[in-house]
Formats: sequence, C-alpha cells, structure tokens
Amino acid sequence: MPTAITSTAVSTDPHLGGSIAHASAAATACLERAGIGPDQVDLLINVGVYRDENMAEPAMSALIQKNVGTNLDYLRSGRAALSFDLMNGACGVLNAVQVAGAFLDTGDAEFVLVVSGDAHPSGRPDPAFGYASVGAAILLSRTTDAGAGFGRVGTAADAGDTPGVVGYIDLDAVGTLGRERVTVERDADYTERLVEFAAAEAARYAAAEGIDLSDVLLVASQPTPTFAAELAGRLGIAAPAVVTVQGVDADPHSSALTFAYHQAVSTGQAAAYPQALFVAAGAGLSVACSVYRGAR
Repeated sequence: MPTAITSTAVSTDPHLGGSIAHASAAATACLERAGIGPDQVDLLINVGVYRDENMAEPAMSALIQKNVGTNLDYLRSGRAALSFDLMNGACGVLNAVQVAGAFLDTGDAEFVLVVSGDAHPSGRPDPAFGYASVGAAILLSRTTDAGAGFGRVGTAADAGDTPGVVGYIDLDAVGTLGRERVTVERDADYTERLVEFAAAEAARYAAAEGIDLSDVLLVASQPTPTFAAELAGRLGIAAPAVVTVQGVDADPHSSALTFAYHQAVSTGQAAAYPQALFVAAGAGLSVACSVYRGAR
C-alpha cells in the first residue's frame, strides 16, 4: 500500500534557538494535528543537518524522541520505537519517505514521523549562516487507496568535481569555540548549476512517471530565494502552480519541502491540484523527486 501524509506541522518560534527544540515542537504539533499519541509512533527519522553545538553524538533523533515522548520505555508501553538520523540536506525528507515506505509496506510500522530542524550551532542568529532556524514534521502512514500517496522516489547525484556548497568546522581556526562555529562555503556558480541539474532530473522523473506538468503543483525546496521560480520556468510550470516556503528569510534547508507543503495545504493551494511534484535539491549536487497524489 502507498505511503500517505497523515499530517504536517512546522516550528518557527524565534525563542526556540536550537534545532532539537524546533524539531521537537514541530513533531509534537504534528501528532496533535493528527490526533495520534506519541506512543503510537513506531519509527522516528530525523533529517536535520546543522546541529546544536555541532553535536555529533548521540543521534539527534534520540534526543527529539525523548522530548516528544515516543515509547521511551517499551517495557511499560508494550511497544518499541526506533529512531535514527538520515542526513542528505534538503533531499533528506524524500529519502526518509523512501525508508518509511519500506517499514510501512512490511507492517513493521503503522506510523512514521519524519522530523527536521536546522540552526546555527551557537543557538544565536547569524545572518552569514544562510539557513533558517526552523523545524518541520510530517507523519506518514499507509493508505488503502492504490492511486493515492507517494510514488517512486527518484534520486540523482552530479558527478562533478565540486559539491557546490559545503559546511564544516575548521578545527585549526575555531580553537575552543568549536561548539559554536561553523563554516559554510558556496561556489560562485552553485545556483546556476543546481537549477539546471534539478530541472533536468525533474523533467526526466516526470517523463518516466507519466506526470502531466501542466496539471501539477510543484513543491520545491528553497536553496536560493529564486530557485523554485527558476525551476518552474525550465519545466514550463505556471507561477500559480508553484509553492515554496513563504515568510522565512533564509533557506529552511532540511525542513523546506515539508514546510512548503504544509503552507500549501493550509492555504488550500494543494487541494486545487490532483497531484504534487516534490523536488528537492542541494549540495552534491543532489536532487530528489517524488509525486504525491491525493494531496489534501
């Protein structure tokens, strides 16, 4: 049975400075919107990348799971829950949909919660960072409607010599401030290369899946402010059929797709189209696409 979206939620509270807090707040709101208790979640996947204090261990998913209260004591709850991190920038949420589908198809999970959150490691705003301090969550389950839900997830990686954008900690330079510093470098031609690569892969995916691009809602990530519009232009999709994140100054990064779809549903824009084409792109260069039918 296909994988369907049960609910979505986002976190934009500026008083929540950390990625864990944003992901946890979005996850809790997502479950409340669905009327699902934390103990009903079988799998939690965190796709956030930029972490509080540059924390490497433990997995951020375990800390988010603790905040949400998802089956923390399986001896008492009688139900175990698995959680792990899956990092692939803005594309990570579609990679998580792919993984969730395997768990749902086999009956190993009834509900899968995919969460995300990025923030500057210092917990303070930094205009030079380029990524928004926000979070998002999407609750997935199975649908008995064979014509609804997510289709195949298509992925592609550019074989070029440079990834376009990299984030790292310069250990020789940060000294004792390694917990609150991060360096992000972008190639001068990153935007142009990314748009061209994403458009080519999205067109290839649409042709392979038989998707009519004249009757689809394009849900795009937001690596640059103009990415969605430029992508739509190359695909021949009209501006009213394009949705990306609104009201956030910087790149929502790993939360972008969930955030954009959440806003499209909230405004009624998603209901006007029989299907949505999710397209995420980022460092690598990498692209992920998937069609979602029965959008609500």
